[in-house]
Amino acid sequence: MTQFPSFLSRLAAGGMLAALLASTTPFAAHAQGSSFTPAQRAEIVSIVRDALKTDPSILSDAVAALQSKASEQKAASALDVVRRNAPLFGDSSTDIVLGNPHGTLRVVEFYDPRCPYCRKMLGDLDTLIAATPDLRLVEKVIPILGPNSMLDAQAIMAAGQQNAYLTFQKALMTDTSAPGQDRIRRVAAQVGLDVDRLERDMKSAPVATALAKNVALARSIELDGTPTFLIGDREIIPGAVSLDELKAALARLKKSH
Repeated sequence: MTQFPSFLSRLAAGGMLAALLASTTPFAAHAQGSSFTPAQRAEIVSIVRDALKTDPSILSDAVAALQSKASEQKAASALDVVRRNAPLFGDSSTDIVLGNPHGTLRVVEFYDPRCPYCRKMLGDLDTLIAATPDLRLVEKVIPILGPNSMLDAQAIMAAGQQNAYLTFQKALMTDTSAPGQDRIRRVAAQVGLDVDRLERDMKSAPVATALAKNVALARSIELDGTPTFLIGDREIIPGAVSLDELKAALARLKKSH
C-alpha cells in the first residue's frame, strides 16, 4: 500500500482522477476507451477510495486541478474571441486610450467605476504608462455593480463628449463621498464641466450605445469581474493584479512580437 500516493499522483497527472470526479459513474467515461480489465478497474476504484479516506486532501487537489483546467479552457476560448474581433476590443472612439495611441503593446482594461480594486489601480496604471512608452491602453467602462455603477459609467462617458473623460474619471473614482447624482454634479462642477449638459448626455443614445457595446464585449469573453486586463491577444488577467505582474505580462507580450 506504500505505492498508493505515487500511483494516485500518476492518476491525477493523467486526468483520470479528474474523470472520476466529473463522472456520475466512477471511471465510466474513461473505461469505455481504456485497456483496463474489469478487475483492474475495480482495483483502481478501491485504491482511490482507500486513499481518499486516509488523505482527503487528494480530493481537494483533484477539484483544484479541474478548476484550473476549466479556467485555462475558458481563457483560451476568450482569447479566440478577442483574436476574431480584434478591432472591437483594441480600437475605440468612445472609451479613453491612454499611453501611446500608436503603441504596439496593446492592452484593454474592463473596469467598473465603483469597483474598489479598479480604483486602487489608477496610480499603478499611471506608473505603468510612464514606464512603458510603447503601451497603448484602452479602458472600457462597464457598469456591473448596480445602479450607482450605471450612473457613474454614464457620467464618465458623457464627460468624454466634453473632452474630459480622463479628468472626470479620475476625479469621480477618487472621490469617496456617497454615490448618486448629487455627487456626480459636484465632481463635474469641480473639474469645470457643463453640468447640465453632462446630465443630458448621460441619458443620450450615444452613451447608451457605447456602454451596451462594452457590456456585450465583456459578455463575449465571459468576463467574471473587474478589473480584467486583455494583454494583447495573448493573456487575460482577471481581478486585481500588482504593478509588477502587469510589467511582467507586458514583457511577455513584447517578447512575443
